[in-house]
Amino acid sequence: MTLWHQALPASLHENLYRELENALAWRQPVVRVFGRDHLTPRLTTWEGEQGVSYRYSGLTETAAGWPLVLRPVLEQVEAVTGHRFNSVLGNLYRDGSDSMGYHSDDETELGPQPWIASLSLGASRDFVFRRRSGSRHQCASISLEDNTLLLMSPGVQAHFQHALPRRARVTEGRINLTFRYIVSPRTDS
Repeated sequence: MTLWHQALPASLHENLYRELENALAWRQPVVRVFGRDHLTPRLTTWEGEQGVSYRYSGLTETAAGWPLVLRPVLEQVEAVTGHRFNSVLGNLYRDGSDSMGYHSDDETELGPQPWIASLSLGASRDFVFRRRSGSRHQCASISLEDNTLLLMSPGVQAHFQHALPRRARVTEGRINLTFRYIVSPRTDS
């Protein structure tokens, strides 16, 4: 893993949170987890190259094309990380009661060696890890502050699960953009 502080230049970062909050189509989808339907405990959006699809938790998302507000962000993330991405899963955590459970970004569409770049905007939140080997105990935690970029290597997805737990003391919002490269981007079937 590699972490960059102040990943975006001030000119891009300055009003980005509000622009993303207002410009993107945030929604709260129903996902299937362990055979049961649940509202996601956060708002989400799926963006990227037109036709790029992603399936997770029984939900299939298809991108309609990069929104203008995300193009300079994508360019900066690619320049900083040295990796190409064709899509982004956006998460809007309205406050500390919104969360993401333990998971690995290991869906088939991501290929066998996925690199995930995670850009955090807004409130600082703890990003926690546990080993995939059946352990239920947290083994690491990183505080993701405003304008930090975390690059997770394929090994992270292979050996660990990560989560964003609830934090009652957090009263402000956080936007997280998880850039990824979908290996089989078209769903022309």
